[in-house]
Amino acid sequence: CVRRRLMTAQVSSQRISEWGNCCLRVPAPVTMAQQSKELDPEVKSFAGEKLRFRDHFSTLLLSGDWKMTLLEVALLGSLSAAAKCLPGDRVNVVGSMTLKEVAALLWTKAAVARLYNAYCEAIFFSFPQYRIQPPQEHALKESKDLCGRDKRQLEIIHFHDRLTLLSQFFFNVGLYYALPGFYPATAGATDAPHLLERGLKLVANHYVLSFGMYWMHRALHVVPWLWDHIHSYHHWAKHPLSRNTYQDHWLDNLMNAIVGHGFAQVLVPLDRHTFWFSQLFRIFESLEKHSGVSCYFNCAHSLQRWLPYAQMPHHHDWHHEGHKSCNYTFSALGGLWDCIFGTRKGGRALELRPEHITRHDVAQGKKPGRSRSIMDKPLFCLMPVVSLGVLVAVRLRNNRGTVQEYPLM
Repeated sequence: CVRRRLMTAQVSSQRISEWGNCCLRVPAPVTMAQQSKELDPEVKSFAGEKLRFRDHFSTLLLSGDWKMTLLEVALLGSLSAAAKCLPGDRVNVVGSMTLKEVAALLWTKAAVARLYNAYCEAIFFSFPQYRIQPPQEHALKESKDLCGRDKRQLEIIHFHDRLTLLSQFFFNVGLYYALPGFYPATAGATDAPHLLERGLKLVANHYVLSFGMYWMHRALHVVPWLWDHIHSYHHWAKHPLSRNTYQDHWLDNLMNAIVGHGFAQVLVPLDRHTFWFSQLFRIFESLEKHSGVSCYFNCAHSLQRWLPYAQMPHHHDWHHEGHKSCNYTFSALGGLWDCIFGTRKGGRALELRPEHITRHDVAQGKKPGRSRSIMDKPLFCLMPVVSLGVLVAVRLRNNRGTVQEYPLM
């Protein structure tokens, strides 16, 4: 009887102790990495938030803004009307494609950007197992959107979206008349470059494009004024989706257009068909690296995986998360320049599916971050961009202000 009472007392004491521990236990904070690893990959909800589709995805194909869509239609429509109704000798530039084809290119780019944006976001919501950041990171907090931006920031971005539309349109049309040959004309049957030459020029053009955009992008982070007044707008989106791709300060988009496609086409001119491909491929690549998913559904990045030190969407996603003051992965294409200049970082690569990461992610593992170098000083960081601009100016001077192709083979 005594033994039974002692056993009962011990059991009761143990239960009270366990209950007390449960009540008094303070859960340890869960880190972002732990949260990602512990998350069920098939979870499709956003941290308990009951979101309505129309709350965040209003008329995606029409940019979510009817006024801006109508403005774009009016601009492109007026360009098409001028190309069709006015005499060709008045509107077409000698040595370039016709104005009618320029209008067709701009119409195509606008349509591709909208359709592929809708595709990328459909992938994000349909295949949660391929997301780079876990759903909790996208949960709505303090009246912010899924990408982490508050109402005031969205209003500012909305204003700059319209300025971007106007500035990009007039920049593209201005290039047509300012630089004859920038939009390459149709080559004759005997002048058409060989397929191998086209491929080599395309790779060279994209690496020049990537070099200019790498240093422009890095300068936007390093130069205090450029970060505070221009590029920080783009980084309000901590959890990027493809819609964030061109949601920048309008000068940010304009500078990228100048040092990207602008400089590259002058230094390594592409023929007409390759030029079209390059313009559309860049839209695919830009939308994908902001898509929030890293998998085989990323068409452009899957095609460039064979390039040395290929960059995938999870690299740029880590850049947007803000780690180390966003001091990693500045490359636009390929990722080579990040490796050469020591700014490559795998980010969440080791948390993703093995088939969706690169061999260099595995080799790099979780190595510590880089230390700052002399190229992180504002003056030195701007020097490569200025040097590239000088080369462009020299080449245009030698060609008397025109863009001329030169054979490689």
